[in-house]
Amino acid sequence: MASLVVEGGKPLSGTIVPSGNKNAVLPILCATLLTDDTVTIYNVPNITDIKKIVSFLEALGSQIDWNRSTRILKINNSNFHVEPGEVALPEGMRSALLLLPGLLYRTSSIKFLNTKGCALGVREIDPHVDVLRSFGVKVLSEDPIEFKLTGRFKGNRIWQEYVSVTSTENFIMAAVLGEGKSTLINAACEPHVQDLCRFLNKLGAQIEGIGANILQIQGVDRLGGGKVTITPDHHEITTFLALGAMTGGEVRVKTAIPQHFDLINRCFRKLGVIIEYEDDTALVKGNQIHQIENPFTSNILAKIEAAPWPYLPADLLPLMIPLAIRAEGSIMFWNKVYEGAFFWISELGKFGAHVVINDPHRIIVFGNLPLQPATVEAPYIIRAAVALYMTAASIPGTSIIKGAESIRRAHPNFVENLRTLGADVAWDGLVEN
Repeated sequence: MASLVVEGGKPLSGTIVPSGNKNAVLPILCATLLTDDTVTIYNVPNITDIKKIVSFLEALGSQIDWNRSTRILKINNSNFHVEPGEVALPEGMRSALLLLPGLLYRTSSIKFLNTKGCALGVREIDPHVDVLRSFGVKVLSEDPIEFKLTGRFKGNRIWQEYVSVTSTENFIMAAVLGEGKSTLINAACEPHVQDLCRFLNKLGAQIEGIGANILQIQGVDRLGGGKVTITPDHHEITTFLALGAMTGGEVRVKTAIPQHFDLINRCFRKLGVIIEYEDDTALVKGNQIHQIENPFTSNILAKIEAAPWPYLPADLLPLMIPLAIRAEGSIMFWNKVYEGAFFWISELGKFGAHVVINDPHRIIVFGNLPLQPATVEAPYIIRAAVALYMTAASIPGTSIIKGAESIRRAHPNFVENLRTLGADVAWDGLVEN
């Protein structure tokens, strides 16, 4: 278990260039299984989740040339081979389910163990099973789950019960090579879902409705090769802006895709943080007064809600909580996606924060109370670990964030970037992989 050792109380200031969006790279990398032609992916971040998928594909014959320094990855799956039978998907990452359409496209039958949950709570596999069944895939057994596909995917129409990013992406990957036309209603429309659609269209897919909640896909016989550049990660952009605001520093983030940030910036403003732009560079100026914005309806609490895009992404909600701890006033946070998203909140109490858990989805933060350094335990949740670091970085003295290695699943060179901003932080016990 690796820990972050933090000497806090220092304003973080400087300029950051964000890495590529991990949530775009992972489905795109899995989608390359749908073609035998070479695909070149630019701006690939060197993070653990991508390493796991790359290792899995290479073990089954994919030819991959990944230059980590230039962030260019070339992949050709023409020699990919997997025998019908049990497949050990990469562990520790829910997104490994995105391999299923490509694996079924390449072999008639696969088995894998059911992943019933994660640190955020129960993560049901049923939406993925429903998607695959709708395309003609048979479920032959449940433990392990065995899928069987005879011939091609069969185009179909699905209305999802709720918005799911990964099941939307699995629908897209099955539909592009399916027979006939497919329609998905209540589709996820996050930026990384849009990136996957545009990538597949470059390879010859016919996807309409990109960015909307209804997708229309006409299946094609084959996909070709191509090139794609991964867009900057709006999660990482938000992270470093929040860190600047939390510590009273001035941080600039380049290539900040302003069109994705209207609502995110509105949430920052509710906490007294103003984000400005110089062309496509986002800027948080130093020493802003953190005051929670009171609603005009005086008998309700200020609140920030997280739900599927275009709401505030649930993954970003933890970054707003430390800012509320530092702000004057009180505010409710409501995670409408995960029922286990707030169990780590008790760790903030070790710093002296006053946070009340209402129920599995809602908390209230009472801000601007005295804080002190602490040793805390981070969950295996990327942005929760970052939120604990944010809190520690704002407090003079030495704090330790145990189990913070989950940060490396999404943020390459996290500590190195922090040091360029003036942070005094180091890994303790980190094992490179």
